[in-house]
Amino acid sequence: MQSLLILGATGAVGQQLLAQALAHSDVACVVAPTRRALPAHAKLKNPIVDFEALPADAPWWQADAALCALGTTRKQAGSDAAFYRVDHDYVLAAARHAHAAGTPAFVLNSSLGADAGARGLYLRTKGEAERDVMALGFASLAIVRPSLLDAGPRAQLRTGEEFGLWLDRHLGCLVPQKWRAIRVDKVADSMLATALAATPGVRVIESGEMAG
Repeated sequence: MQSLLILGATGAVGQQLLAQALAHSDVACVVAPTRRALPAHAKLKNPIVDFEALPADAPWWQADAALCALGTTRKQAGSDAAFYRVDHDYVLAAARHAHAAGTPAFVLNSSLGADAGARGLYLRTKGEAERDVMALGFASLAIVRPSLLDAGPRAQLRTGEEFGLWLDRHLGCLVPQKWRAIRVDKVADSMLATALAATPGVRVIESGEMAG
């Protein structure tokens, strides 16, 4: 039975990840620090935190594996700097605390095409987050790189995302597997299985591998 730390449990992937972890017979305890309270569950510990000032000495940083699904969009964040703060700085701070506490395995939700040398803000930020988390030296590190996420109907319409999903549904057979949209439950399933396996070393899992 394992203990898991889930970061970003209120997002599209994070919600699926939390639900799957709580339902999994091999998971004894889940710690999910969030800004607002989650529904109670017998397996769940839900510390309320400010991601601008994470408590470095909290005992719950130590777990068998940490899974990070933290992330936002440029539009939601409001500026380039605010986006970078969430998708890079929050991610790296959490990874540092988990590593310092002795958590041996870390699974990071990134993005297809992530590259620290990319010209665009989104892929560059994701790539820098990958690079900097990798430098921490986790015994087991997995980076998952999903393509366009299919989270079903959203309360807030994202025009570009909706258009991309429409194209995928109607022309998906013409698009290589690695570029097709992927359901968030598939991403969560891959992250959870990878965390529970905790294979030593660094592994990058591309979108096409998760879709099968």
